[in-house]
Amino acid sequence: MGPGPALNGGEIGVDIGTIIGLILGAALVAMAILLGGDVMSYVNAPSVMIVVGGAMAATLTSFPLARFLTLPKVTLKTVFTSPSDTVELIKQLVELAEVARRDGILALENMTEKISDPFLISGVQMAVDGTDPEVIKGVMETELENLMDRHEAGKGLLDAIGRYAPAFGMIGTLVGLVAMLSNMDDPSRIGAGMAAALLTTLYGALLANMAALPMADKLGRRSSEEVLSKTIIIQGVMAIQAGDNPRNVYSKLMTFVPPADRVGEGEEDRAAA
Repeated sequence: MGPGPALNGGEIGVDIGTIIGLILGAALVAMAILLGGDVMSYVNAPSVMIVVGGAMAATLTSFPLARFLTLPKVTLKTVFTSPSDTVELIKQLVELAEVARRDGILALENMTEKISDPFLISGVQMAVDGTDPEVIKGVMETELENLMDRHEAGKGLLDAIGRYAPAFGMIGTLVGLVAMLSNMDDPSRIGAGMAAALLTTLYGALLANMAALPMADKLGRRSSEEVLSKTIIIQGVMAIQAGDNPRNVYSKLMTFVPPADRVGEGEEDRAAA
């Protein structure tokens, strides 16, 4: 039986958790505002300009323009994701090992069209071409390191916004307080001025802790999952290239899977048969 569909690099799905988290957070804050009084008292355009504009400007200062312009794409990656199932990936690698052991490693050349993960295709193709094992490992590990760097750079954009937004919230509060204190001759405006000044702190905290930082953490977890999958692929390709027994390949790769998610001995025997 040929390898099943590669789950990494496959169809793009929607991460419901990200959407629910953002909507739930916004709904709870909105409900608290509605229960607290006048909604319009929480709306202040200059405060939004200071917090959002300031955080974006500081982030642009911190990163190259080309990297900053990827922010919309990076943000969408927290919502749209390519599902990853390490157990299925391991089974696919074991099937490739079966074919290589039974028909020879050159037989894998006809199976690359059934694989959707470019990283796995590259590794299998190098093995089929007879590339030295150390070269294969070096090339794949270098590609993995570059992947990690790209992920870290994308996550860094959201981390930066999460750092700068509260700071600009405080800056906006100080600006508002200065404006308020300069009009102390009119006591009736002190309360409204104080409320407007505090709104920038609120906006900064919300932008950082309800959106930017949680989304950055989500990207970090996604990166860890993809790095794990790529590491499994590297180990699998090296085992296939070395002609390891499919049962040994299965046992070796299953060490990357948490014990609770590992299949039973019966299924392992069937997979490696």
